[in-house]
Amino acid sequence: MDHRSDNRADIRDFLARRRARLTPQEVGLPPGGRRRVPGLRREEVAVLAGVSTEWYTRLERGHIGGVSEEVLDAVARTLHLTEDERTYLFDLARAAQPGPATRRRRKPPEVPPHVQWLLDSVTLSAAFVTNGRLDMVATNALARALFAPLFDSGVTVERGRPNFARYFFLEPGARDFLDDWDTGARITVALLRAEAGRYPHDRALRELVGELSTVSDEFRTRWAAHNVRIHHGGVKRFHHPEAGFLELTYQPLDLPVSAHEAHSLTLYTAEPGTAYEERLKFLASWAATGLEAANPVGDRER
Repeated sequence: MDHRSDNRADIRDFLARRRARLTPQEVGLPPGGRRRVPGLRREEVAVLAGVSTEWYTRLERGHIGGVSEEVLDAVARTLHLTEDERTYLFDLARAAQPGPATRRRRKPPEVPPHVQWLLDSVTLSAAFVTNGRLDMVATNALARALFAPLFDSGVTVERGRPNFARYFFLEPGARDFLDDWDTGARITVALLRAEAGRYPHDRALRELVGELSTVSDEFRTRWAAHNVRIHHGGVKRFHHPEAGFLELTYQPLDLPVSAHEAHSLTLYTAEPGTAYEERLKFLASWAATGLEAANPVGDRER
């Protein structure tokens, strides 16, 4: 099978959905009478982007390889793409360039020891590293305690590594742990979509998406919406079984572990002087005592 066929489907779905969400009035066009489908017509997008209707139709069918950055920029502006969506479009175009037809399984890079030292030195924030597939690949003690429901989940035990997407969509208890499961699920799928744009031929990622699409109707519906997210951060609220209700600010940072993997270092912390800070300190104390008692060597031998 041509390795670009999957990529063409992604391009087609993404552009068609972004075109459908715009109204003529939003781009300065008259309504144009009754429309059979919502959103702009292809010929309207073509005119606004300065290309022929035939050319734009080919683009929306997935023939994006070799398209200039200027044209992609024009299409992005016409469709009112966000910065994340524009980046995703360019990633799709880059992945559509002619190349090897085989899907490959990327070898996960080892997290360097100095990264683990950094995580261990952070004591009042939950700090962890994830890869682009949202596997949690390294943590400090407080992150392990904060996300204890994730680590203790049957989904994690079965797979041997905590993965946020599997936890959200395959673990029923996730809805009790996360105060706003819906927003977390939406961001989770959007992050995986962005990763798929960067690495559309990564077998492990495709297998994860295939697994979740097969088992979870929720995931399948959200994946089909083709929303993307690259830069994110904000506030999350948890119902922790030991610490109670927590409202924490989180911020992911790019972590250059490998040129072929998108890793993020994420920190969760509480606003100083709040009850949430006290509960997070309690959780840190609980992590330092309970977890070390259960595993006295712990991360020091990793």
